[in-house]
Amino acid sequence: MKLYLKGHSYKYAVEQMLLALFPEERPEYPETPPVSGEDAVLCSLHQGPVWVTAVTKLLRGGVVYQRSARTKTAQLGGKLTADRALTKIIKLSFFKAASECVGKTPPWGALTGIRPAKIVTRILEEGGGPKRADALLRDTYFVSPERRRLCIDAAKAGLAVKRTLKPDEISLYVGIPFCPTRCAYCSFVSNSVEKSLKLIEPYLDALFREIDYAGTIVRRAGLSIKTVYMGGGTPTTLSAPQLAGLMARIEAAFDLSRCAEYTVEAGRPDTITVGKLEAIRSGGAERVSINPQTMRDNVLEAIGRRHSAPEVRTAMDLARRVGFAALNMDLIAGLPEDDFQGFAYSVNEVLKFRPENITVHTLALKNGSRLKMEGRQIPAAQEVGRMLDYAGRRLREEGYSPYYLYRQKFMAGSFENVGWCLPGREGLYNICMMEELHSVLSLGAGGMTKLVNPESGLIHRVCNPKYPFEYISRLEKILKGKEELAAFYDEIASCPDGAAEKENQRFQGTRSMR
Repeated sequence: MKLYLKGHSYKYAVEQMLLALFPEERPEYPETPPVSGEDAVLCSLHQGPVWVTAVTKLLRGGVVYQRSARTKTAQLGGKLTADRALTKIIKLSFFKAASECVGKTPPWGALTGIRPAKIVTRILEEGGGPKRADALLRDTYFVSPERRRLCIDAAKAGLAVKRTLKPDEISLYVGIPFCPTRCAYCSFVSNSVEKSLKLIEPYLDALFREIDYAGTIVRRAGLSIKTVYMGGGTPTTLSAPQLAGLMARIEAAFDLSRCAEYTVEAGRPDTITVGKLEAIRSGGAERVSINPQTMRDNVLEAIGRRHSAPEVRTAMDLARRVGFAALNMDLIAGLPEDDFQGFAYSVNEVLKFRPENITVHTLALKNGSRLKMEGRQIPAAQEVGRMLDYAGRRLREEGYSPYYLYRQKFMAGSFENVGWCLPGREGLYNICMMEELHSVLSLGAGGMTKLVNPESGLIHRVCNPKYPFEYISRLEKILKGKEELAAFYDEIASCPDGAAEKENQRFQGTRSMR
């Protein structure tokens, strides 16, 4: 769709609402003025002495839909506050015009962004209760009742974890970018071992060096590890001896005496053996994630999985026998060849295992995935909505509660991903990472270290190279980049209260180690 901006350059805000209300459209920014009768969006911003007003004029099918939103000029404040306020009214004006055009309100209303629970968290921390948060989501952002409830529940869980964290605690992520095969929906940095088997040992050698070096930096900074998460890819693509060696290296490099949670993704049942699970358990992990995505064999085949539903059951039985304290299982709503009845069957089959955590994802058609490139048919947004609503209802009936949620671009129906847990069994790493409660040190190919200062709100990112070969060849630069962590915490210690501006000047944006 053609977008014309006047009086501002908040492209991202406009594009977010475009994707939410018109998911099939992609933004265009013509250099010439709009032609009479063409479909287009004209979004303007005017600042007066009393009010700043955003106006969106949506032209579609020969009909004009025009709506506005405003905020008081005197309340704009500094740049960060002003950006938030102006972004909000731009989105609201677009939302009002577009929802009238399409004749419906999406489940998240005008609320966009990856972390919708953050807006509720701010209200609760300021002393407002759940009713005030619910009213804001309902009256300002037009969020549906069920999504409001998800948001508030996730915010409460995040705040409960936040209160337990100490200033010297961080989380550790270790990435293994290999899988037995690449799933059709996958756009993550992962390499099929069929094509890159020879890279595994050199990759581990490089990863061991990064682990050792990062361990010295963490000790020097006086930091402690709160949670460890080994993801990918599929870590259980590695052999049992490789897993044992890797976990022993982590334990030697880092003080894990205060580690409250250690998770390893064993996502693909066709990579799971007793030997690997025993190596993981002996290495200190007490939580594993076994991710069927669906319990229907025809859907598994459609997404390129080389395992069956019975193999999921076998893997879960093995994990219970080995003695893990917590198991997570993932499902995805909206996969090709799936439908409402099939997804409901998968939900009920997974509930039979009574895992401590169940994560329900919405399929996101991302660039780079085979589904996207091949233009495969997937369930319509309305069908996906029915799937998610059913999952939420059944999970609540079985005693599960939502403990974290996030959204992604290009999701069917602009829905969400939600982590559910049995009482007291929240996944700590997921909350800390998604709600950005403290720093996450990420090691390995594709790892993104997030350095978080909870006091100032500053978040500084340092990215490792995406692909194993690049990671191996640029290791020296990556190791030097780990000094950013020590410098970040030195700066926090040296900055007095209110000196966040100095900190922002030193650490800004995302640093790439590519």
